[in-house]
Amino acid sequence: MVMFLFLVVALAVVVAAVTLAVVGGGETGPLPEAAPQRLQDPLPLERPVNRADVEALRFPLAARGYRMSDVDDALSRLGAELAERDARIADLESALAGAQAVAHGPQLSMEKPAPGAEDQQ
Repeated sequence: MVMFLFLVVALAVVVAAVTLAVVGGGETGPLPEAAPQRLQDPLPLERPVNRADVEALRFPLAARGYRMSDVDDALSRLGAELAERDARIADLESALAGAQAVAHGPQLSMEKPAPGAEDQQ
């Protein structure tokens, strides 16, 4: 019974000491607030994003994974650039199709129809 009381009192002292250290009951004050990490090398603004930029992109860790604002900004930027490239590709493909249609326009046949071909129609 004495051992049990000793353990309960020791546990209470340890919990109180940890609480005071965290809350700031000592001379040093509360634990300092950690400055949030920010994205060190964001995607370049002066040029389009390339594969090396995406491969080099590393998000700093936050309390619960990654900072959502950094990830959202990067995904928004990549989404906008992909949409722009898709639109450019669609424009180029339609221009190419139009150029091919003009180049291979209706071919007039210079051959004479086979004898009897007119009768079969």
